[in-house]
Amino acid sequence: MSGSSVKTDTPTIVGVIGHPIKHSLSHLMHNEAFRLGKINSTYLSFDVIASNLKDALKGMKALGIRGFNVTLPFKETIIQYLDEVSEEASVVGAVNTIVNENGKLFGYNTDTNGVFETLAPHKDKISEQTISVIGAGGASRSVIFTLIRKFKPAKINIINRTKQRAETLADYFNSKMNFEELVPYELVPPDLISVFQESSMIINATASGMFPKIEDSPLETGEVFNEGQIVFDVIYNPLKTKFLDIAEKQEATIINGLKMFVEQGALSYELWTGEKMPKAKVYLLLEETLQRQREESEKRE
Repeated sequence: MSGSSVKTDTPTIVGVIGHPIKHSLSHLMHNEAFRLGKINSTYLSFDVIASNLKDALKGMKALGIRGFNVTLPFKETIIQYLDEVSEEASVVGAVNTIVNENGKLFGYNTDTNGVFETLAPHKDKISEQTISVIGAGGASRSVIFTLIRKFKPAKINIINRTKQRAETLADYFNSKMNFEELVPYELVPPDLISVFQESSMIINATASGMFPKIEDSPLETGEVFNEGQIVFDVIYNPLKTKFLDIAEKQEATIINGLKMFVEQGALSYELWTGEKMPKAKVYLLLEETLQRQREESEKRE
């Protein structure tokens, strides 16, 4: 698929579409990257209701907007309006990045890149091991795809509030990727203590605990965690969710979602501009911003 451009002085617009658009730091990440890379582009947020999605993409073409990130609730439904989607987006069943190439819209899933780059240092804790993934939405799809494609675990537990959605997701990836060791569970923590304790890695792929609802957590008891586990939360705001805080107190190794956020954004940036994002500097800016936000919030309490 096409999806990169040469560096140009011609001003371009990229952005994010979703509904509602709030609490995301995508604009800060990309506009800082454009500034550092001396690229004449601007990243904007577009709040688009579902009934206007098709027209929004027509407007994207008409206005020559270079690309979009796609967030909730459009990651799945937007595929029908695109001219072509990448292999990983097709398998995952979700698109989070669109590139406009002369009026043709190409869809990608860069979340999978974010998951891979985040978990690659921990490959030994994943390959041939049991992994538990909480959630059955779009983030879970990217996580499960990446686990199967890149790390080859022995088994993946899919744990969700409604077991039927977990079963549907297990059947989907069994069919799409020929991976049979997918076990669905209903999220009833007291009944799943042994399932979690026997997992080498536990991943929260839900929005539970995301700012501003920072007191929420998909798991409330420390009994499910143990020393030596890797516990990963795809949420980056706050940097340490209640879920991660509980796990850390049980001496698990914790990973927040900021690296995933930056790495998925870096690939989107490259697809739009043909340039590498200055990731280290962007990561530092976002980390400092989130830390300052948390400090200010604590002062108000």
